[in-house]
Amino acid sequence: MKEISQEKFKLYMANADNSKDLVYLKHELNIDSEILTYAADKNELSHLEYDRDEKTLLLIYNVLDISKQDYHYQTVPITFFVYGNHLITIYKDKSSYIVKQMEDLLEKNKSLSLYKFLFIVLYLISKNYFPTVDSLNSERNRLNNLLRERTSKRELLQLSDLETGLVYIVSASKQNVLLIEQLKSHLLYLDLNDLEEEQLDDALIEARQLMEMAQLSAQVLSQLEGTYNNVLNNELNDTMKILTLLSILLTIPSIVTGFFGINVPLPPLLTQHPLGWLMVIGISVILWFVMAFILKVMMNYQRK
Repeated sequence: MKEISQEKFKLYMANADNSKDLVYLKHELNIDSEILTYAADKNELSHLEYDRDEKTLLLIYNVLDISKQDYHYQTVPITFFVYGNHLITIYKDKSSYIVKQMEDLLEKNKSLSLYKFLFIVLYLISKNYFPTVDSLNSERNRLNNLLRERTSKRELLQLSDLETGLVYIVSASKQNVLLIEQLKSHLLYLDLNDLEEEQLDDALIEARQLMEMAQLSAQVLSQLEGTYNNVLNNELNDTMKILTLLSILLTIPSIVTGFFGINVPLPPLLTQHPLGWLMVIGISVILWFVMAFILKVMMNYQRK
């Protein structure tokens, strides 16, 4: 639990994964249990609650988890609760890097108002996504070059992990944009000064840029996966076609030699001559080449 006193407000930073911090918020600061439940839920979606009479604001925002989980990136919620001139930030271990950025920001700007500081933090949270999205794009290009040389299961699975991570980022960025837009249309917006409004606009612009960038990356990756799926399907079709042709050609010797295993009259030249077996092989070979030529003509005709 951290407390930082500024000129215009007081900041509390609590770790939702630390039960002592939550107990302190509940008993010492009288924070409602419902808010603490929101903060402790790792699957909580972005949303906004504002009480004009009590002058309280609850804001839950999506933060990037910079550590990969199951080979892909995910997001975690961070909770901001404003009452009076107090700002309570409830984070998780996976988003603790935000705390260091908040502390550095306060160290450099001690005269920030509460809401301007909050909106700068929202701006920084969106900005933290961009290096990860850039790295995902670079990894996609690397895998694309490898798959052009040779389509393998390993690279395709890595491509799938990239797509999974982008799904989380796209969803989180959309929720963040909707939350800021909702905040601008709320009664709270009327109480902001010009500097706070400008900073909120900057946070919205950054969130929209992130959303558009993530959506573009996800769309490119989806098209890339679709292309390689088509390539694999075509390769499978070619393989099945080759196996079918080979099975047809392999039946010819069986058909020719099969006549010797049934009770039908055969020419004495084939049954009594010492070289009759060579004649049978020769007939099979000739019929094999004839059938191969017919199949080749049919395949060329289908390609046209």
